[in-house]
Amino acid sequence: MRLVHTCGDPNVANLARFSAAAVSVGVAALNRNCPILCDVEMVKHGLTQRYLQSEPLCFLNHPEVAERARCAGESRSMTAIHYWQPYLAGSIAIIGNAPTALYRLMELIEQGAAVPALIIAMPVGFVGAPEAKDYLWENHQAQALECITLVGRVGGSALAAGAFNTLLRLKRGLKF
Repeated sequence: MRLVHTCGDPNVANLARFSAAAVSVGVAALNRNCPILCDVEMVKHGLTQRYLQSEPLCFLNHPEVAERARCAGESRSMTAIHYWQPYLAGSIAIIGNAPTALYRLMELIEQGAAVPALIIAMPVGFVGAPEAKDYLWENHQAQALECITLVGRVGGSALAAGAFNTLLRLKRGLKF
């Protein structure tokens, strides 16, 4: 319901994918005051601040990211995900913009990085977004990942933040 409200399109309900325990694990992580990791500032600023217990983290504008990305020949979003590593265990990772960030997160997990409690993956676009979300969905069980994602090109920062904000509301007992 909240995703439909966020984008104004009832069809988005048919595109939503929730792993088996995504909602309960997400609410439990919030109850533990888990780290909240955002791929872009737009996601971070879309989170309902009055319900948050700690500041969400976004490293996209970290002073070293642009230069490290240039030297590595990769996107800033990919490079910024490396800064998530100390916070990954038990976190909620929210990706609303960059499919490359989702691919990098999955790569780190496959290489043995700590696993977030929940991944909300809703990158948007024609290039890479559908494939990145499909990759998460096809591999979430093998990697023991709980996730919320959307099928296809649909997504974006507002939808990713909306999904997270729903968990915040459920934590507070608000179901509307």
